[in-house]
Amino acid sequence: MILAERQARIEAQSEALAAKAAASSTEVTIAHLKLMIETLKRELYGQRSERTGRLIDQMELQLEELEAKATEDELAAEAMSRQASLPARLRGRPVRKPFPQHLPRERVVIAAPTSCPCCGSMKLSKLGEDVTETLEVIPRQWKVIQTVGEKFTCRECEAITQPPAPFHVTPRGFVGPNLLAMVLFEKFGQHQPLNRQSERYGREGIDLSVSTLADQVGAATVALAPLHELIARHVMAAERLHADDTTVPILAKGKTDTGRIWTYVRDDRPFDGADPPAALYFASRDRRQEHPDAHLAAWRGVLQADAYGGYNGLYDPARPGGPVRSALCWSHARRGFFELADIAASARRGPGTAPVSPIALEAVKRIDALFAIEREINGLSADERRQVRQERSRPLVDDLRVWLGEQRVKLSRSATVAKPIDYMLRRWDSFASFLDDGRACLSNNAAERALRGFALGRKAWLFAGSDRGAKRAATMATLIQTAKLNDIDPQAWLADVLARVAEYPVHRLDELLPWNWRAKSIIAIAA
Repeated sequence: MILAERQARIEAQSEALAAKAAASSTEVTIAHLKLMIETLKRELYGQRSERTGRLIDQMELQLEELEAKATEDELAAEAMSRQASLPARLRGRPVRKPFPQHLPRERVVIAAPTSCPCCGSMKLSKLGEDVTETLEVIPRQWKVIQTVGEKFTCRECEAITQPPAPFHVTPRGFVGPNLLAMVLFEKFGQHQPLNRQSERYGREGIDLSVSTLADQVGAATVALAPLHELIARHVMAAERLHADDTTVPILAKGKTDTGRIWTYVRDDRPFDGADPPAALYFASRDRRQEHPDAHLAAWRGVLQADAYGGYNGLYDPARPGGPVRSALCWSHARRGFFELADIAASARRGPGTAPVSPIALEAVKRIDALFAIEREINGLSADERRQVRQERSRPLVDDLRVWLGEQRVKLSRSATVAKPIDYMLRRWDSFASFLDDGRACLSNNAAERALRGFALGRKAWLFAGSDRGAKRAATMATLIQTAKLNDIDPQAWLADVLARVAEYPVHRLDELLPWNWRAKSIIAIAA
């Protein structure tokens, strides 16, 4: 009776754990399906709200936690099932995709039996084999490359001949291009300060002090300066630029100053431009108007930006060389209305908060209709985009202006929704300029995406050590972000460039630019 009671208790515990595992599996499936629905909606309809991106990030994190929880519950239920001598109930999983064919395969053959385990006979014949593939990674390996320069002497004239020593970015340096590229990409691409890198290398048995790494970073920045200059010329040759800036703390005496990182992005792909995309960065200790004036002193074209007053000098008709044409960002204008029309946020704030503004809600719907048209014509030529905008977008823009004017008359000066309305009406010509120029975009998202790395990196490196440190970060960000925009691996590109840039002819340096380097890499692989 005691044994029977114990067995029944074990079986009951097994059933309970199995039910718990099944419930966890169901939660995972529901979370996964919700994430797929939100992702597909965003791909189909575009960014429907300012919170959509954050919502998807939260759902991905929730799915991660539920997957781990479900696996733990499944393993516990499986162990209890074995103890109770019951069949295990494994949750269904999606079919795993095959591993990429380009990965090398290491064949490990399990030793076959020499005799039949059933009858002991030695007459075994192979019928086939089952192959189980396991994905594995080899930990980072360090090595020292010894480059031998042999000396020869002439028996006739007794002259000594020896080939030159290999090039290092740092004079009398000892760091190879791949290691240096990794250090640069970790610092400026992944926002890992040099002190953290030094600690990690130390745990792997390699003593690279912060001062040594900093020395290498400074030398690499000087060696890559010619490529930075070529990218800057390419960006400033554009007919249209995206411009934006973000804060970056810069160390000062006993404090940190709120400096700025400025970006100018050339991306002609929305209007089917043939020139490759690129991003250019500058650093400054403040946000005065003199900085964009200096950055774009010799440039003319269409500037996609927000309504920051520091750009007003560029729009001045008396500007030497002619004024820059302004194309303001509709995403910024929409954000002011959306904050007053966010139904979900209003519900979270509770019953005592201000209700959703019907005027703001209607404005968001009207602006979203313009963005829907823009998604349809993205990638068409500038003339085709302009024609569609004249036919379909102009009536919506004209109606929006009339409607905003009518609503503004009805509102008091202190009305909350009056602020975003005034923001648009006072700058209407710049907002509507996209209608007459197919090169212009409706938003300045290209520049905002280019600054996202600095916004994330601020939490990792806290501040730039000096003005020169901020400028160095801007230089390296130009190289890394331009490589990303051209869909190449920044670290692989930097490693190859650092190995060749010293001996490369000056008149052919443009061959090392990311878009040209990518084209040559594809040709080499195809050959």
